[in-house]
Amino acid sequence: MLTQRLSPTPRGARLARHLALAQLDAWGIPHGTDTADAVAGIVAELAANAVIHGRVPGRDFELRLSLLPGRVRVEVTDTRAERRPPGPRDVCAPAPLADTGRGLVLVDALADRWDVVDRDPPGKTVRAEVDLPLPRRKSITMSV
Repeated sequence: MLTQRLSPTPRGARLARHLALAQLDAWGIPHGTDTADAVAGIVAELAANAVIHGRVPGRDFELRLSLLPGRVRVEVTDTRAERRPPGPRDVCAPAPLADTGRGLVLVDALADRWDVVDRDPPGKTVRAEVDLPLPRRKSITMSV
């Protein structure tokens, strides 16, 4: 598991993505695979949201990455409780020319599952999971 507190700045959000990719590679999920690309996109969006919408001066946000049986879990936690994002069933696509509003739409598209949970002390965690591909089985050809 990777757990890292990061500054709520654009630099902290970029670092979150780089740390996630490095951890995935250490787990045997190389750069450029569908799983690594999906997790990197989710981390980028959730970290950016923590910086833009969840920032509390003097408080960091936290990235947690877990390798679970058959899936990778991403959790991004911030300490701003009063700005809770919509859950998976409540995300709406923005207007075509809108400048913002696509982050959770992307998370919804990239994740196999995701949700928002309150945390104590005040704050929230957005959790997303990406399923790992099933290992390929070698086919055996038998001649008769």
